[in-house]
Amino acid sequence: MTQTTDVDSGAAPERFLPLSPQVFQILLSLHEAPRHGYAVIQDVEVRTDGEMRLTASTLYDALARLVDQTLIERAPAPEGEGDSRRRYYRITALGREVAAAEADRLTRLLGMARRVMPASRIAGDRTPT
Repeated sequence: MTQTTDVDSGAAPERFLPLSPQVFQILLSLHEAPRHGYAVIQDVEVRTDGEMRLTASTLYDALARLVDQTLIERAPAPEGEGDSRRRYYRITALGREVAAAEADRLTRLLGMARRVMPASRIAGDRTPT
C-alpha cells in the first residue's frame, strides 16, 4: 500500500510500490478506458472472475487517494452518458507507469516463487516439473 499524498510531476513510479491488490485492479480497470465508480467495481469483479469484489467504500476511498497522488484524474462523461451523478475517472501517465512497475514487481515475485516451489504448487502454472 502506498501512503504518499504530495506528489511532484517527476515522481518515480517505484515510489508508490507495492500497491494493494485493490488499487492495482482499479488502475488496470482505468487503463482500458475512463469509467465511473460502479463500472470499475463491475469490471474488477468480471476480470478477476469474482475473486475480488470491491465495496463502494473501498473503491471511493481508493479513488480519492489515487486522485490526490495524481495516478488518476476526474474525466468528463463520455458522449451520450447523461447521468450527471456519475463521476468518471481516467488513469494518468504516471498512473500507467505505476501500474506497469507493479506488474513488473509481481512478475519478479512470481519468478522467485517458481524457482523455489515445484510448478505443481503454483496455481495456474502449467510448466512440467
